[in-house]
Amino acid sequence: PELSEEPPAEMVKMTKSKTFQAYLPNCHRTYSCIHCRAHLANHDELISKASGFIRDLMNYFLTKMSFQGSQGRAYLFNSVVNVGCGPAEERVLLTGLHAVADIYCENCKTTLGWKYEHAFESSQKYKEGKFIIELAHMIKDNGWE
Repeated sequence: PELSEEPPAEMVKMTKSKTFQAYLPNCHRTYSCIHCRAHLANHDELISKASGFIRDLMNYFLTKMSFQGSQGRAYLFNSVVNVGCGPAEERVLLTGLHAVADIYCENCKTTLGWKYEHAFESSQKYKEGKFIIELAHMIKDNGWE
């Protein structure tokens, strides 16, 4: 008998494995989708944790503001992974008119928040290209003890 024979079909257990586009390193604190556990962001990408004197000064004032999503508190990130982006549309948010695009988990398709594509007020320009993820859709993973 050859060693490369496949086992009989009744012995093969089919499992559905989750495949994410990106895995963040285990050595970093991460945020994951609460619905499917796909990695979403590294804690270092949270705006309030950025480095640099000017950025730190700006972030001091940013941390005094609370970002609000449609389902409660939200975090602002520089970058995210495993996230898809819908079409941009103009919305009047608490801080004025913005062009935003809804973002969703690429794995389970849950809407997570939005991406700021354009801010119409000069005081809000720092948000452009950044991502809001609502806390209701995130779980902390890796090293938060």
